[in-house]
Amino acid sequence: MLWSALLLPPSTDDSKPPSPEDLRAVAVWALQFTPRVAVLEDAVVMEAEASVRLFGGKRSLRDRVVSEAAQLGVQKVAWATTSLAALALARCNIENGFKRALHDLLDALPMESISAVRPHTTTLAQAGCRTLGDVRALPRAGLARRFGKELRQALDRAYGHEPEAHSWEVLPDEFSARFELPFRVELAPALLEGARRLLLQMCGWLAARHMGVTTFTLRWCHDSMRSRDAGDGGQLSVGTADPTRDVEHLVRLLAEHLGKVELLAPVGDLLLTADVVHDQAGSTGSLIRDDIDAGEAPHLTLERMAARLGPEAVKRCLVCEDHRQEWAVHWQPASEVLPRNARPSSGLPQPTWALREPLKLAMRNERAVYQGELLLLAGPHSVEGGWWHRDEAAGVVLTVVRDYWVAESPHAGLLWVFRAKLDDGAAWFLHGTFG
Repeated sequence: MLWSALLLPPSTDDSKPPSPEDLRAVAVWALQFTPRVAVLEDAVVMEAEASVRLFGGKRSLRDRVVSEAAQLGVQKVAWATTSLAALALARCNIENGFKRALHDLLDALPMESISAVRPHTTTLAQAGCRTLGDVRALPRAGLARRFGKELRQALDRAYGHEPEAHSWEVLPDEFSARFELPFRVELAPALLEGARRLLLQMCGWLAARHMGVTTFTLRWCHDSMRSRDAGDGGQLSVGTADPTRDVEHLVRLLAEHLGKVELLAPVGDLLLTADVVHDQAGSTGSLIRDDIDAGEAPHLTLERMAARLGPEAVKRCLVCEDHRQEWAVHWQPASEVLPRNARPSSGLPQPTWALREPLKLAMRNERAVYQGELLLLAGPHSVEGGWWHRDEAAGVVLTVVRDYWVAESPHAGLLWVFRAKLDDGAAWFLHGTFG
């Protein structure tokens, strides 16, 4: 398991935990990475093992989470194999819970790093305990009798010896988020710093819902110490031409609008709502750009892909002026010029998949057999040629004299078979299958 703990700072002073609103805001943002997100004490935890590949690997996922979480006010981020272990490591400012064995890392932490141990630290200290390892070394039965089963269960869950249970956060159907500014703002462009945090939350919500926004509204509330003419606050609605969840684009767009706004009084709170949203699927992972012109010629698309991946990585299939199946198709790099004898298609029936070497078929009641007796549907298509084609290495002339048929197998479907006329007499061969 890959658990991450996002530790938020206290709301006002060290004696008060973060507000439920702040925890909920970070949880909604985290739902874009995984649906397994929960609030755990003064942190948000998420289990992201199944999302690693989707976000480009553990390093890429870690960098994005750490970067964006810091903009949402997250104080510390830690990773471990259990949520309680990740939270304990975050409290001790240790991010990587995979650099050593988990029990070695946790054993060295102070007792206060796990909440269930905190109420008993004085008594445990008098018994000579200083770290979680000291507590874990005490007799289990006596530990449960003296301090209750909750302490022992918390240790077992942190160390991965018992399963953890969480109440998962649910993504809201609509987005609305409020942020109290750390100081009163008198100029509208200065609202952008607080608005950026709200936009980041909104884009996380949009990503989790696979949507993009076309209209959002930023509202601000004036400070209580204001004149009567200033009113309670103001608002600004921003629209986009196409659905988007690009944070930087939305920030730049909002900055342009805020530059034209004049505040009537200092502002203390911001409220952001997503008014109009539309479905917006994520990247398909296609090598062809999603914004490609629908009328673009296929060879231009292949050339762009070859330029991106290398000339030998992208090849095109060419049907050549040769009726022999082995040499009717030629593969060449997409960037190379088409040969003169190439043709885009053939009016003759050709199999979707051709075998490298024809497969000789068994016979039953004078009929070819391949997963059942074959029924000839169309043919024959006689092929005679190759007298000009000599394999110098083998010292043979690659002459082909065959009758091709489209045949049906009871279990294998439509097949491309032939009967040889030269060396093999009346033998039948399988040479391809139809899609």
